[in-house]
Amino acid sequence: MPDGWQWDPTLFRGSAAYYERGRLPYAPGFAGTLAGALGATGSDRLLDVGCGPGIVTLAAAPYFAEVTGMDPDADMLAEAERRAARHGVANARWVTGRAEDLPAGLGAFRAVVFAQSFHWTDRERVAAAVRRMLAPSGAFVHISDLKDPPPVAVPSARPAPPYERIGGLVRRYLGPVRRAGQGTLVGGTPGGEDLVLRRAGFVHLERHVVPAGAELERTADDLVAWAFSRSDAAPHLFGDRLADFEGELRALLREASPDDRFAEQPPPTEIKIWRPANGG
Repeated sequence: MPDGWQWDPTLFRGSAAYYERGRLPYAPGFAGTLAGALGATGSDRLLDVGCGPGIVTLAAAPYFAEVTGMDPDADMLAEAERRAARHGVANARWVTGRAEDLPAGLGAFRAVVFAQSFHWTDRERVAAAVRRMLAPSGAFVHISDLKDPPPVAVPSARPAPPYERIGGLVRRYLGPVRRAGQGTLVGGTPGGEDLVLRRAGFVHLERHVVPAGAELERTADDLVAWAFSRSDAAPHLFGDRLADFEGELRALLREASPDDRFAEQPPPTEIKIWRPANGG
């Protein structure tokens, strides 16, 4: 886990309702790319650890016999269940728990997925547990936005979201050190994932980059949702100043774009598929 930080159940408290609207989508077709790379046959099982409101779990559902989303936040899982019902997904189940609880009696999986969630865990312990849970030809999968994507060729006529100014406003309310649950992240979340996985016996890496989708129009409501979907600006952190913060945030956004409209290019999606030396 991040140095000096302990997980607690308030990490994303109050964020579930904002997550789907606030976060940028993964690249179109990323789930199909993942299933093809895994050689999924439709009879396999997938586990999504730290699934949040089920974004990846539900996208993967058509390619697997069963998909399981696991998360410690009950509100996230309730949102995931609502989304599953709304989209008519019948082969998904939801499990309350942390990655450190694995294997948790869940059985074997063709893929165990961490979509931008592995950095919140006791990574060495979790990687070792995942390796023991893999079915033959199974894989540890990490899904994330591609870091440092190529620049957009044609700039938009609309302004980009003022993320630096939003970050400054959050720091003015919550202090200069990033908040996370009841603690702080002095040095941010850890890197070095590749080394952690190699030490756990995952030696075969296959990497896929799925091209980004089209530019999106983002509203002020979307960007407020983005802020509240994050662990460092989760609604509970503001206490009785929450309404003041939201008011200042909306004023900041209106100053940046008087009609409350922004343009943003989603990044490509990077999929890393790690297989152990013994093939699972």
